[in-house]
Amino acid sequence: MVYFSDVNKITFEGKASTNPLAFKYYNPTQKIGDKTMEEHLRFAVAYWHTFTANGTDPFGTPTMFRSWDRLKGMDLAKARLEAAFEFFEKLDVPYFCFHDVDISPEGDTLRETNKNLDEIIGLTKEYMKTSKVKLLWNTANMFSHPRFLHGAATSSNADVFAYSAAKVKKGLEVAKELGAENYVFWGGREGYETLLNTDMGLELDNLGRFMHMAVDYAKEIGFDGQFLIEPKPKEPTTHQYDTDVATGLAFLHKYGLTEHFKFNIEANHATLAGHTFQHELHTARINGMLGSVDANQGDPLLGWDTDEFPTDLYSTTLAMYEILKNGGLGKGGLNFDAKVRRPSFEDADLFYAHIAGMDAFARGLQVAHKLLEDGVLENFIDDRYSSFKEGIGADIVSGKADFHSLEAYALENDQITNKSGRTELLKATLNQYLIEA
Repeated sequence: MVYFSDVNKITFEGKASTNPLAFKYYNPTQKIGDKTMEEHLRFAVAYWHTFTANGTDPFGTPTMFRSWDRLKGMDLAKARLEAAFEFFEKLDVPYFCFHDVDISPEGDTLRETNKNLDEIIGLTKEYMKTSKVKLLWNTANMFSHPRFLHGAATSSNADVFAYSAAKVKKGLEVAKELGAENYVFWGGREGYETLLNTDMGLELDNLGRFMHMAVDYAKEIGFDGQFLIEPKPKEPTTHQYDTDVATGLAFLHKYGLTEHFKFNIEANHATLAGHTFQHELHTARINGMLGSVDANQGDPLLGWDTDEFPTDLYSTTLAMYEILKNGGLGKGGLNFDAKVRRPSFEDADLFYAHIAGMDAFARGLQVAHKLLEDGVLENFIDDRYSSFKEGIGADIVSGKADFHSLEAYALENDQITNKSGRTELLKATLNQYLIEA
């Protein structure tokens, strides 16, 4: 069956095009440096927002009714899968991502749930044989069902911990079977509302134990994909244990997991943590922990996770700047963990939204590459910290200096002259590149 009959394969037509169903900046075969755009950007479609979202929000019922929604249960799952692969082919993306319950319905028991998943994964493998699309990552949804109301790996109920382990075990088997390049952990309920009823120490220790079990099982079955943690500070819990990259990094260090995990960084989660998207990418990069990206944006006027498609060129440029400085995303990619707005309820809007996001990151890639090629920001930063390259600064960096030598130096050199940080000039320069690059 054809689900998007009014849409042909999306192609690159250039910035002068007025065709809404064409790329203006994303040209997958165009080389930027030593890689094509497709190789740099590694775009992925989020199965959940694109094929299961229905426009429901806390104040309103569904507004989006897809042709496959007339079906139920496994019939719905099969139709949705067929529609998904048509969408992947027409959008010409190299990757997709999913939660287990997005792609296959839960049964009345865990055995039935696994049986359903096995059947859908078998069909997915068949579709993948004739498609270029690959699995960027999969994960287990351990936040939607009422059993996870106290958390999953951090639940106060040991039965829930065991159930969660069984879910992730199955998820890793699916990842191995489909050739996933990553496996993601997002702890939607791994946190707490109040310390009045929470043993935080036990919960964090259990989360550390859980992650080690996952590492051990991946080795046992030969799954060599990258493990990723996706930070988020709040929502649905008041305090989540994976608040931001820095907090997550501290957790990984404490439990001896740094060699096994990197971060999947979401722009909107960075906003909720009080950071910029670039800050989180930068923090991960300088610590060698930047793994993958959930590409979206939030609304600064709203205090929740709006998961909008990314269209802010300032943000996408600075994101690509960090990604290029990271040497790329390795096994990771840019997953559009984004949903069309509630009033954008027609099927075509799914294509318009992805085109907008893909063009925004393509343009960001072009500008970021030019900035790095010209050394605009790098040269300025290099000069700004030049005092640490010689004299007392070099002694500080090398570890040769101590409080005695620094005091002696300061007593003789107490007339200090600083240089301007040129913040406004640098922002104006970035604007110039965005307009002209």
